[in-house]
Amino acid sequence: MTIQSLTLSFPGAIGALLAARLDLPPSAAPIAYALFAHCFTCSKESKAATYVSAALAERGIAVLRFDFTGLGGSGGDFASTNFSSNLEDLVSAADYLRQHYSAPALLVGHSLGGTAVLAAAARVPEAVAVATIGSPIDPAHVLQLIKDKSAIEREGEAEVDIGERPFRIRRQFLDDISGSKLGDKLAHMGKALLVMHTPRDSVVGIDNATRIFTTAKHPKSFVSLDPADHMLSRREDALYTGSILASWAMRYLGATAATAASAVPGKVVVQETREGKFSQRVLVGQHVIRADEPVAAGGLDSGLSPYDLLLAGLGACTSMTMRMYADLKGYPLERATVELRHDKIHAADCAECETREGKVDRIERLIRLEGPLSEEQRAKLLEISNKCPVHRTLHAEISIPTRLAD
Repeated sequence: MTIQSLTLSFPGAIGALLAARLDLPPSAAPIAYALFAHCFTCSKESKAATYVSAALAERGIAVLRFDFTGLGGSGGDFASTNFSSNLEDLVSAADYLRQHYSAPALLVGHSLGGTAVLAAAARVPEAVAVATIGSPIDPAHVLQLIKDKSAIEREGEAEVDIGERPFRIRRQFLDDISGSKLGDKLAHMGKALLVMHTPRDSVVGIDNATRIFTTAKHPKSFVSLDPADHMLSRREDALYTGSILASWAMRYLGATAATAASAVPGKVVVQETREGKFSQRVLVGQHVIRADEPVAAGGLDSGLSPYDLLLAGLGACTSMTMRMYADLKGYPLERATVELRHDKIHAADCAECETREGKVDRIERLIRLEGPLSEEQRAKLLEISNKCPVHRTLHAEISIPTRLAD
């Protein structure tokens, strides 16, 4: 049930072999393929690339993430590349998927990688959706990261520091990126768009997200990644970005997404992700959620705690049971809200408990009922709330046979 990651390579735009990883779903065949483009001077192993790809793979979407020419594990000379060659590398990656697996239905890019997928989207006709993460609308935005452009213009090339790493940049890079404009490409992309950005981004201002969003045509969506930074350097921010993107993408990947349920109906599978001490992946049919412990308990707080999940099940069952009864009886119940809290208390402090020693578990429910209900109707719904199946299960004798798998 673990995500498989295949190491691949294919020819890039200027002939060099590009290093890539193909992240595959934990079970069954992929329902679709996605292509991920990393940020300027980054690599396919960045947190954004790694965790976003993992989140998509958990939902049944295979992801090809690769290093642009001259970066990461890819061959070639970075100094010979430019924004145009990055676009050609993207198209080469899409061609590779098309020839060996299936053409990408989803294009995802982080920072300048997002600008690149917007520019290259029209050249991947099979792609139905595009997502950007902290991306500039103008490729020339990266020139702000190059401090000594005058040396490049004067000498034709120079070694500059970008992100505290040395890179050799040639004048052709400056000329190419200055002349690259999204223009009508974004306005007439013809694909669903998700713009993800954080207002705390000090590298690419959030005004870029505004311009991308307003220029593009519907269907389009915007998600704020606050309080993340530009690089999604905190693991929990990268995981959050991936989970939101995965949920959004499933809406646009066609009828095959609806048949993605790889687990047996009614079966729940819980598996460690190994991203943190307690991080878990919970699979229920086509649905994937995360479970974890709070940071104070040694976890990453990347998902609900086990007791959170228990309370969520009881709360959902309580609300659903009251809704069924209210609709059956014609009660004017507009909305029900159930708040729950779990504690361990001393048995001696529990008047209704049979146990008199040690501690017992206590779950408090606070139910809010909206609508012009009579006092009699409200009392009846409170009574019915105690008859939800999960409530009964918690009060009944429970058998939990457990065995080791072969």
